[in-house]
Amino acid sequence: MTTLPFQDAALSPEERTEDLLSRLTLEEKAGQLTQYFYFGDGDLPDEAALAAMPEEARDFAMQPRKVEEALGHGGAGSLLFVADPALHNRLQRKAVEGSRWGIPLIFGFDVIHGFRTIMPVPIAMAASWDPSTATNAQAAAAREARAVGIHWTFAPMVDIARDPRWGRIVEGAGEDAVLGAAVAAAQVRGFQGEGGAESVVSGPKHFAGYGAARGGRDYEDSEISDSELHNVYLKPFRAAIEAGAGNIMSAYMDLNGVPASGNRWLLTDILRDEFGFDGWVVSDANAVRSLEAQHFARDLTDAGARALNAGLDMEMCMFDPAYGRLPEAIAAGLVSEATLDQAVRRVLVAKFRLGLFEHPFVEEDATGAVLADAGHREVARAAAEKVLVLLKNEGGLLPLTSQQNLAVIGQLADSPRDTLGPWVFDHDVDETVTIFDGLRARAGDGTTVNYAPGVRAGDRVYGSMFDAMDHGLPTTPDDFDDDAELARAVELARTSDVALVVIGQNQNMIGEFASSSTLDLPGRQLELLQAVVETGTPTVALVMSGRPLDLRWAQAHVPAILQVWYPGTRGGEAVAAAVFGDVAPGGKLPFTWPRTVGQVPMIYNHYRTFQPENNDKRYWDEESTPLYVFGHGLSYAEFGYGDVQLEPSTIRVGEATTVAVQVTNNSGINADEVVQLYIHQRHGESTRPIRELKGFERVTLAGGETRTVRFRLGAEELRYWSAASRGWVQDATEIDVWVGGSSGITEAVKSTVLTVEG
Repeated sequence: MTTLPFQDAALSPEERTEDLLSRLTLEEKAGQLTQYFYFGDGDLPDEAALAAMPEEARDFAMQPRKVEEALGHGGAGSLLFVADPALHNRLQRKAVEGSRWGIPLIFGFDVIHGFRTIMPVPIAMAASWDPSTATNAQAAAAREARAVGIHWTFAPMVDIARDPRWGRIVEGAGEDAVLGAAVAAAQVRGFQGEGGAESVVSGPKHFAGYGAARGGRDYEDSEISDSELHNVYLKPFRAAIEAGAGNIMSAYMDLNGVPASGNRWLLTDILRDEFGFDGWVVSDANAVRSLEAQHFARDLTDAGARALNAGLDMEMCMFDPAYGRLPEAIAAGLVSEATLDQAVRRVLVAKFRLGLFEHPFVEEDATGAVLADAGHREVARAAAEKVLVLLKNEGGLLPLTSQQNLAVIGQLADSPRDTLGPWVFDHDVDETVTIFDGLRARAGDGTTVNYAPGVRAGDRVYGSMFDAMDHGLPTTPDDFDDDAELARAVELARTSDVALVVIGQNQNMIGEFASSSTLDLPGRQLELLQAVVETGTPTVALVMSGRPLDLRWAQAHVPAILQVWYPGTRGGEAVAAAVFGDVAPGGKLPFTWPRTVGQVPMIYNHYRTFQPENNDKRYWDEESTPLYVFGHGLSYAEFGYGDVQLEPSTIRVGEATTVAVQVTNNSGINADEVVQLYIHQRHGESTRPIRELKGFERVTLAGGETRTVRFRLGAEELRYWSAASRGWVQDATEIDVWVGGSSGITEAVKSTVLTVEG
């Protein structure tokens, strides 16, 4: 049998692609650019069952059958939402046999913060301020995902989020571009590794500006100034691309009046020409079809042509792809075959690089061992310890020492599913260690740990679309009596030495389609917390959330507050380790924590503007200052900073200086400190934010240890995009340089001045 050039593994992926591309029909090319959701487990309903279903349910029930029909004639290049290795192999075989040229599928999946082993949610990983923690976590996730046949993840989400009402803040790294860029690059490195058989292609999303959705509402449009877009929102994407990301996902929404998935300036001029991205771009779910719904495209044929012309290579869809109409769009002169070929070329190169033509199937017998790897659970535990943020610790209540009688209160304390957080699909709640589990196991002999659920954590007005595909969701008995349970919880607190109250939001109250108009604690949780504190029992609030919540009352009345996020599979162990002092919390906030929802959006790196001396009095009824500043996080240890040294203190435009500072652990406790570097430019072509993060390093210091931490400040850190000249500039100016443990002006920081000459 003659071997065709594209079948020769000795040739380069590019050479093989050119040969295969030359053999494809227009219809086959369009098929390679189509990615279908697969809603099913492989069992298709019979005709009688279909006839009994409502029309909408019938469409979804028939969806897998229609997808498999497309596989039978080369009508799909990719599938997503297939996590069963046996089903993967069956569908892959159908695709290979259904294609004239045996072209395999590339399988994608939402591996956001773990696959079977669930890591802390991404916003929590950012709170570690430790890129290596993110890299290790995503490497473990990639290994598990690849073991079941997933080749590609739609992650990390690198959208800057400055409005905590937005549900998807939980998926990103918060409000800052420098922190966001570092975390983005770290995750890409974790997912992709060296590109071997235990890695997956990383697909950073959503390009670009989705995190600025108007009002913090999912799917709304974004209006972002050019300077903010270049200086803030695009930076994490650039970092992800420089780290080698093989894929980029476009966004749903309109950006400045042009839908992102049909925006040539965004997808070609910026992404490819400026950033040098050479991978393939996929749309978010149904985003190409949505171009018609957004009244941007005339019909689905026009939508497909506009997206392809903009630079979008692959359409993710549920039904009836717009890209299926590309042959007729070419015939109508709406798009050229050369443009189609370029998109197909990028997809095929990715498949050849992954080795899918030689190894399209999963080794089903090897899957179980990988998913059960105890080493992955240790990665999850270590990550959960790194992300905890100590918000308050009045009187040194934490860590607990020899308490004999502890009350653990709140439904979230013993909810395995909520401990994992949102945006997971193949989790195992049975192996989840809840906070109650962790505290009870760690307490040991002689310490009593009792639990009371208190009140229910609250309900959504509009249900979560993800609940239907979830498993292990918590349930509250129909006869649950909130008043009686509240009274029981209060009595338990009254008779205990310390009360640990777990407050926050259920995992389905954050994430996609989980934006919120309020930052209040849901349900009667505040009432519960107040009643417990009124007993006089020393109280610790453990906050389980992925966004800042209104903690004004807690900050004023609760002695100790620990932000635990949604800490993942081994989260309860990590929380217990911090509560009992086995580890010292070292995380820092990746966002500004507002006092109330009326302040949002509130960011640390705002401009001085008019009357900066009155910046804390912008509202007449409330301080216009945050409850906790960006970068805030306490420790059981105390750290001291020496004077900031610049080597040299004067540079010319384009040159660099080194910022050095000595950091000392002034306690006997081994602990981590996140050393943070901020600058402010005093004058120039444009005004600059009052503070800007330019570097950070998490260091572990033994009790009494001193270490010198160094940062580089050069043209890359000091330049900015100016709306005055419509481009990147670096000014001759004076720059204030601060180093400390947070962005707070009133907190312990050291400063000096850098002179930049022209």
